[in-house]
Amino acid sequence: MNSRMLGGVLLVVGTTIGAGMLALPVATAQLGFWGSLLLLLSCWAVMTACAFLFLEVNLWLPSHTNFISMTGATLGKTGQAVAWVVYLLLLYSILSAYIAGGGDLFHYLLAASGITIPLALASILFTSLLGFVVYFGIRWVDYVNRCLMFGKLGAFILLVMLIFPFVSMANLDAGSMKYVTSPTSMMVTTTAFTCLMIIPSLRAYLGDDVRVLRKVIFIGMLIPLLCYIAWDAAIMGVIPLEGQMGLKQMLHSSSSNSDLVVALTSLLQKDKVTVLARFFTSICMATSFLSISLCLSDFLSDGLRISKQGISRVLIYAMTFLPPVMVVLLYPDAFIRGLSYAGICCFILMILFPPLMVWRGRYHLALTKAQADYQVGGGKFLLALLLIFATLMIGFGFEGTV
Repeated sequence: MNSRMLGGVLLVVGTTIGAGMLALPVATAQLGFWGSLLLLLSCWAVMTACAFLFLEVNLWLPSHTNFISMTGATLGKTGQAVAWVVYLLLLYSILSAYIAGGGDLFHYLLAASGITIPLALASILFTSLLGFVVYFGIRWVDYVNRCLMFGKLGAFILLVMLIFPFVSMANLDAGSMKYVTSPTSMMVTTTAFTCLMIIPSLRAYLGDDVRVLRKVIFIGMLIPLLCYIAWDAAIMGVIPLEGQMGLKQMLHSSSSNSDLVVALTSLLQKDKVTVLARFFTSICMATSFLSISLCLSDFLSDGLRISKQGISRVLIYAMTFLPPVMVVLLYPDAFIRGLSYAGICCFILMILFPPLMVWRGRYHLALTKAQADYQVGGGKFLLALLLIFATLMIGFGFEGTV
């Protein structure tokens, strides 16, 4: 594997693994480990298939073509308008979730240091501190993110290794498969495999070599799956489902992230685990916040045709951070809730739209002539299956979150 291909894999992994990982064992707690394993494998298979379909559509069009242009070329102005609205909702939902989770962790870390402030103020301070990094542009974000990513991966490996000796089979066997279609579980797990938006950038970086692109996407999606399985096994095997510090109680808590750290600290009584858990959860929130904030600010700047210069720069970042901060102040439990709403957007953009665009492009617009050498197998059967699945899940998602 050459360095450019390795870089592509890391881009997919970095885009996929974020703070949503922290919510997985909590959001799927009622399923238990074996149910969450089934759900993870199912969502991974669906999202990987949709990633390949997304790549197929992108290859029909010139390099550097983004999602909005892809929907416009295949689904017309109506599809493009829907994509704009849902994409914006997706970014705001995820950012709201990360501000809620990051503020909760910041509040907990300050309290552990003897500094007590209101949770709302902690969320504002968390947003302000990292928001300044985003304000100074992609170079600052890149340098800060590189350092944090190395720390995150190292902390994750060490944390899982330290926790695994304490895993209980009784805890892993808890839960019930009847919750496998739970809207919260489905939405959060789906959001955990979000990486389609990086594919146009991958193509621009790696060229039109389909073999390399497919390999990068597959490996880049497989690594997060393995990390999620290990994380779920470690957390669900140590923290019981029921009880005062159980995972089920965290699901309905406004401070689920700090509750997770407190539970690990109390149950294991290991200083190293406590330090690593605090470090890992904090970095997850920071890296995810930086990438999503940058993405949202660029999206607003491009979509509204406002350059990031002078007073316009301040306006863009005010539009980036003020709405999600207001959401968090009104709904302190926005971490799980925000990821649930983001899951609905993911089903629309990343499971419904790819097969819809492929169906329209292959069978109505004959766009395949431009890149006839690559076509995802399965034909109309696979496309119809994904369309039906996405439609049902969107319906379940709205029913469970409204």
